[in-house]
Amino acid sequence: MKFITRKRLIEASVLIVVAIALTFTLDYYMSALRKAPEPENVYEPEPRMEYGIVVDSFYIVKDVISPGENLSAILNKYGVGPLAIEQLAKKSAGVFDVRHIRSGNKYTVLCTNDSVMRAEYFIYEQSPTRYVVFETGDSLHIHTGEKEVQVKLRSASGTISSSLWNAMTDAGASPNLSVSLSEIYAWSIDFYAIQPGDNFTVFYEELQVEGEHIGLGNIISARFFHGGKDNFAFRFVQDGTADYFDDKGQSLRKAFLKAPLKFSRISSRFSNSRLHPVLRIRRPHHGVDYAAPKGTPVHSVGSGTVTDVRYAGGAGRMVKIKHNATYTTAYLHLSGYGPGIKPGVRVQQGQVIGYVGSSGLSTGPHLDFRFYKNGTPVDPLKVESPPALPVKKELMDSFNLYRLSLTRQLDSLNMPVRQTVMPL
Repeated sequence: MKFITRKRLIEASVLIVVAIALTFTLDYYMSALRKAPEPENVYEPEPRMEYGIVVDSFYIVKDVISPGENLSAILNKYGVGPLAIEQLAKKSAGVFDVRHIRSGNKYTVLCTNDSVMRAEYFIYEQSPTRYVVFETGDSLHIHTGEKEVQVKLRSASGTISSSLWNAMTDAGASPNLSVSLSEIYAWSIDFYAIQPGDNFTVFYEELQVEGEHIGLGNIISARFFHGGKDNFAFRFVQDGTADYFDDKGQSLRKAFLKAPLKFSRISSRFSNSRLHPVLRIRRPHHGVDYAAPKGTPVHSVGSGTVTDVRYAGGAGRMVKIKHNATYTTAYLHLSGYGPGIKPGVRVQQGQVIGYVGSSGLSTGPHLDFRFYKNGTPVDPLKVESPPALPVKKELMDSFNLYRLSLTRQLDSLNMPVRQTVMPL
């Protein structure tokens, strides 16, 4: 029994030694594996694309069309022969007329990256967004393309000291934004009567291509302080159509525009006794005079039918428009008439019906604008115009939530003047 016990002890000892040895061996190999260097990740950069073409292998030339320069002159510089150019011109028929290449527009040439530097592609930019690709390599081919337009939400605010135009420029925004803003408020704010201290806050879309400004998109919301009160404008879509509404859901569009000119000044108001600047006698002046440069477009303040187009003596060249059974407007002292303006023609609100002049008894270029209610002249500046359709009742909850969100954004922009970029 003692012998068996000793034998088993020896066997057990051997097993323990073997187990320990295996453990150390396993630890050694695992440690070695852990210390083994991992294979490096090879970074492969994304191919660089321009105009839908991988450009990494090309020598790239960017320039603008010089005065008198044409397709043939440019391609000749980069090794494209007359025959290939002639074939390209023929192939371009129906795609792009090469005679319409204009000086000042940008172009890009993708050349072979060698001593020859022969053009493989010529890309002409028709506009900031549209371009034409001429493949000048082994296969001659022409196609058009469009760059992606990015929309950035921007904001601007300012206080008016001289004009809305100048205030918008001071705010770092495009002056064209003042035109868009005046069009939205055309029915509710008389921009010839804005006062120093009036102020505005506006959120709007800026259109960019490759980080460059190309134009303005929609105004999203605005607040214009004028006449001692805030005038709100919120862009809201109903029935698939976008319109601008105030904070109560009423449309900012009315039956009549506030004025027939975009920018000008009032030189004479409605009066029953005014000293005539030419005749030097007192007589009624049943209109409002807007001083403006000769040739300034005159817009119909509302839709209607032209009833009279003629030279009316002291009133000069005149256009009359009947808008409905109640209202008629007249535009006097014109230098000329808008395209197609003649009696019986239907015109739309905002359509150009003539141009500022000084025809008739006049001391200088201006527009004498007259308003008639049931055939009786009334002060154009005091005409109350009915609004267009408001936000529908069933959409008011959605509108109010949207309005509150936009109002908080407007509230976040306080004076002083600034411009910011908002995330979309």
